[in-house]
Amino acid sequence: MRETAIPLARRVAIHDAARVRVASWNVNGIRARLDHVLEWLAERAPDVVGLQEIKAEAAGFPAAAFEAAGYQMALHSQKAWNGVAILSRHAIEGIECGLPGREAQGARLITAATAGLEFTSVYVPNGKTLDHPDYPLKLAWLAALREHFARRAVGVAPRVVLGDFNVCPSAIDSWNEAAFHGQIFHTEAERSAIAALHEIGLVDAWRLLHPDEPGFSWWDYRDGALHRGHGLRIDFVLVDEVLRGRVERAWVDRDYRKKREGRTPSDHAPVIVDLRGEA
Repeated sequence: MRETAIPLARRVAIHDAARVRVASWNVNGIRARLDHVLEWLAERAPDVVGLQEIKAEAAGFPAAAFEAAGYQMALHSQKAWNGVAILSRHAIEGIECGLPGREAQGARLITAATAGLEFTSVYVPNGKTLDHPDYPLKLAWLAALREHFARRAVGVAPRVVLGDFNVCPSAIDSWNEAAFHGQIFHTEAERSAIAALHEIGLVDAWRLLHPDEPGFSWWDYRDGALHRGHGLRIDFVLVDEVLRGRVERAWVDRDYRKKREGRTPSDHAPVIVDLRGEA
């Protein structure tokens, strides 16, 4: 497990595989989902994974289990809440933790260099309700995220920013836009904040390949939401313009939102994107 910060510009290793598989998964508590996640890693074999809501401090993170599965780790964690991580089958360098200026909102962003990528896992604040104090803090966090990436130098490595963004960017991303429009996750302010990320060159890999498919990634545990199709698309894999032409496949792994051998899954499904290797 790597925790020492090394500037990203010092990264020199280039990953030259024919394909790089990246994935995002809000696991809703890594210790509760460990067997589920380990089975998924073995079956899907992602190269690099961004995890969110790990809900464990470094001392309680099951590092040995992931090392045995062939993954290095970088964590930005806190007790019981939030927490983001990067798992990689390749060397991890240049670890940077936290969104500058928004540290008080918890462990929600980690960036590292791995597999020839600048790779960031984010967990955007939920916001709760429009009249809750957390809602303007959510908008401020998203604005800071946009400014953070707008200021970062390009060209060190192709950039992937993925995670749980807690926003449905457009009507197609919600199972009931008519009922929810203007409510949390569905406001114009939140949607404008996601659009601002696209304006600085971050491309939604799912929408790039699936312009007309909902692609829901979250379903409530209640009322059979998964089986009734009552979901939201709030988990994204964003890639920069360098990677746009290398996006080969993007899919939501619904199988791992279902119970397997009696294990309760996260309420999110993994989102997986396959990138063609460098020519």
